[in-house]
Amino acid sequence: MNIDVLELGPMANCAYLVSEGKDALLIDPAWDMNFIEHTLKQKGLKLLAVFFTHGHFDHVKEAENLLRAHGLKAYLEQNDVMLSGLPAEVLQPYGGEQNLQIGPFNVHIIPTPGHTAGGVCLQIGDALFTGDTLFPGACGRVDLPSSDAREMRKSLLKLSKLPDDTRIFAGHSYGGKCSSYISAERLNNPFMRNAIKDEKVI
Repeated sequence: MNIDVLELGPMANCAYLVSEGKDALLIDPAWDMNFIEHTLKQKGLKLLAVFFTHGHFDHVKEAENLLRAHGLKAYLEQNDVMLSGLPAEVLQPYGGEQNLQIGPFNVHIIPTPGHTAGGVCLQIGDALFTGDTLFPGACGRVDLPSSDAREMRKSLLKLSKLPDDTRIFAGHSYGGKCSSYISAERLNNPFMRNAIKDEKVI
């Protein structure tokens, strides 16, 4: 499995192009659809599905054009549909934890509310695409509409229990870094450490 990091837009967004052979998935495509289309064409990839980790505008901006061009509906947790502002005809809403087989990809969708009510992480093999739930050394904001600090703690605790070698790929490259490992975050991320410490009272 190959993972291409596409850093797009003015907010250090990281979209991800996941490919196996000539089959591909896109995670959080936003801002520059021309670049994304060029990358797909250059690599000779067939786009099978699109996933959003949550519905904030900076993770879905301009994606409607891409979805219509490829005749696809993007997977988005139902609690974030209204937040996304995208029309119903380009979305495939779902609720809760899911396991989806799409071509060669097994996609495990893990609900991780906190940053938004419908936030999720996407696990494909040993890669975990965390959107704005978990960053290297940090977590997503919880002072926005539909955010919930208590739910974020629960989500970080859930992620802390994943295998040590799970590699995370975050929704932004804040500080110039978008990837890490669960083992490193468990040891060094103060927000995850606090969630683990507070497990008995969550």
